Amino acid sequence: MPMERRLTFTDLPEAKAVLGMKDEFLKTLQKEFPACQIVARGDEVIIIGDEPGISQVEEVIQMLRYLHRENTYMTTQHVRYSASLIRQGQGALLQSIYGDTVSISARGRLIKPKTAGQKQYVDSIRKNLVTFGIGPAGTGKTYLAVALASFYLKNREVERIILTRPAVEAGEKLGFLPGDLQEKIDPYLRPLYDALADMFGYDQFQKMVSRNIIEVAPLAYMRGRTLEESFIILDEAQNTTREQMKMFLTRMGNHSRVVVNGDITQIDLADRKLSGLTEAQRVLSNVRGIGMVQFTDEDVVRHDMVGRIIRAYEAFYKKQ
Repeated sequence: MPMERRLTFTDLPEAKAVLGMKDEFLKTLQKEFPACQIVARGDEVIIIGDEPGISQVEEVIQMLRYLHRENTYMTTQHVRYSASLIRQGQGALLQSIYGDTVSISARGRLIKPKTAGQKQYVDSIRKNLVTFGIGPAGTGKTYLAVALASFYLKNREVERIILTRPAVEAGEKLGFLPGDLQEKIDPYLRPLYDALADMFGYDQFQKMVSRNIIEVAPLAYMRGRTLEESFIILDEAQNTTREQMKMFLTRMGNHSRVVVNGDITQIDLADRKLSGLTEAQRVLSNVRGIGMVQFTDEDVVRHDMVGRIIRAYEAFYKKQ
């Protein structure tokens, strides 16, 4: 015979936050636990089903309540991932993931890992002088690296942040774009600008750029430099050549930390050149002080559809 359990929220605002706008999180929770019936009434949730299912639903709701109290920006990904781990009996791992605050955004939002892969990535950056984050789009590699960079800068553990990426996607098309070289490559650096503006606020970010505390530049600008007391992030590293990768890694100076991000399934290099990221995986995997973190589709934190697309491509390529 089905059992019934009632959960009462602190107040109506908490209920609306935990259940989501237009009950979006509640609907996702219902999809994750189809054997249970989950009904919201005002500041109360009624769960009907068998004991194991009811307890798991309650555990997910309590985790969402915790995230709400922590001022975390919640999405359906939190609901799906929490449900997945709790069904596997790994609720304690969720505490470890969501209990870690990486930084605080300009709007006061706590930046936290959302998956076990992200937690491993964050821990690797803290532990190692060089960390490689390798995996599909939407796994938060760039955003988390920028969040950690902002934390190190605010705590004066580094003096500046340097973000770079190759402008390979442009290739010969750069000459057809209007403006000087910086204006031509700005579109390729936009994801880095957006993440930094979220961390510091747009006005503060612009001031820090003008004072050279934050530098966002194409990879070609790194040649011949020694980057000391800096947090350096190389994004879209799959589009570096082997020579560019070696050049970049040897720019590292004293009291600096380096993060290299990329997705080896999205290499845009011409003439089938060997990706510097692919080679670095093989050459540096056992070097002390270097961490290699591999993300999977389970770490995708964008819209649900992104994960589905990645899995579809992986299945297609396996058949080829």
